[in-house]
Amino acid sequence: MSIDREKRPNKKIYAMKTFYAILLVLLHIAGANAQDKQPLAVALAGLSHDHVNLIMNHYKKKEINLVGIAEPNKDLVNKFKKSMAIPDSLFYDDLKKLIQKKRPEVVMAFNAISEHIDVVRICAPLKIDVMVEKPLATTVKDAEEIAALSKKYNTMVLTNYETTWYGSNQEIYKRIKNGDIGDVVKMVAHDGHEGPKEIGCSRFFLDWLTDPVKNGAGALNDFGCYGANLFTGMMNNQMPVSVYAVTHQIKPAVYPKVDDDATIVVEYPNATGIIEASWNWPYSIKDWEVFGKKGYLQAVNSKELRTKTNKTGYEISEVASPQVPNQSYLAYVTAVLRKEITPGDDLSSLTNNIIVVKILNAAKESARTGKKVLLK
Repeated sequence: MSIDREKRPNKKIYAMKTFYAILLVLLHIAGANAQDKQPLAVALAGLSHDHVNLIMNHYKKKEINLVGIAEPNKDLVNKFKKSMAIPDSLFYDDLKKLIQKKRPEVVMAFNAISEHIDVVRICAPLKIDVMVEKPLATTVKDAEEIAALSKKYNTMVLTNYETTWYGSNQEIYKRIKNGDIGDVVKMVAHDGHEGPKEIGCSRFFLDWLTDPVKNGAGALNDFGCYGANLFTGMMNNQMPVSVYAVTHQIKPAVYPKVDDDATIVVEYPNATGIIEASWNWPYSIKDWEVFGKKGYLQAVNSKELRTKTNKTGYEISEVASPQVPNQSYLAYVTAVLRKEITPGDDLSSLTNNIIVVKILNAAKESARTGKKVLLK
């Protein structure tokens, strides 16, 4: 029995219809997945670091899923309950209690630098990744224990610096990699402001920021870490040969326990880095100069780059905005934890930041003894 030609199905048309039907389903699934992609599940360890206000802005905009906050200071808890309308259910007395109830993708530490080690001791065995505010630790011993825990439990510990997300700094690395100014021979980093008390930092922040144990130092740690981080990245995580430092207490009545001004000279085999960190400047500054054999680059601020070669005058230009996910720590951490990017030994890495802690601790020892400290 034969089928009439007019009623026989056209194989090509049928195949095309099937193809488009499958394509529409896939597009629908992809669109649904994109819409359903949840914000990063974040728990906070501490609220005393004033940089926590940035993550709170992300919370207000619903750009993170805040699953809990570990903060023992009731005055601080009440402050954020009122100012951010955070429900009581999100607050815990300590991080262990929080982790028993919640399972964040990352714990972000906004507490005293000396307490970073405690956060990692809790999170690493549970394979919960951690981000801390700069610097990584107050002592080399703590930094090395953090690294050991990270390796043992295959858990990431990232360090956040505001300057990592500056388009100008990213442009400097790009141009150095391209050989625009030749081999780097000298770097100068200026980081500071009028002083944490003078600019209105909260009393909760000042309580530990001006403590030699909880912060590790004064301006030396608070601002010296920026230059140490950038220099270490520029030198491809090479350990310096030596460190020499001078510190001052220009305002001992305001900051009686710690330095408020530091100059650190970091020596490499073929280059020198100079870090100028202060709580005594007439304005806030975070800039970075890099001298090469053929030219000069300066990140004037987060957006402007000043350049000069041996054949041109000084020129200032605005750099392009950083590409996703390098425009902020939240975008970066989200991309890393969702395995969208592989961070490697970048500015946020343990490889870099253990060296940063070693530079800062050598600087403290040099300032104390008046002698150059050799690093192995």
